[in-house]
Amino acid sequence: MIRYECDKCGRPMGANDLQRYIVKLEVYAAAGHVELDPESIADPQAELSAILDELAAADPDEVEDQTYRAFRFDVCDTCRRRLLARPLG
Repeated sequence: MIRYECDKCGRPMGANDLQRYIVKLEVYAAAGHVELDPESIADPQAELSAILDELAAADPDEVEDQTYRAFRFDVCDTCRRRLLARPLG
């Protein structure tokens, strides 16, 4: 049996509880239009290899945190109201 509790305050809730709400949060890089100037890169192949080497050596969690992360929370009605009033705390 799955037991639900508010991820904010810890209040126990049932799976079909009318006072249980789901909050989804997505955080991702705001990448705009990138203009590449072929003249500014002397050796594109070397540049790409350097970027791939950096990624291979990087911590995968840190790379993910810098690009995309999604969260899902169960909250009670009281915490839902607080979140809607002040989403960023």
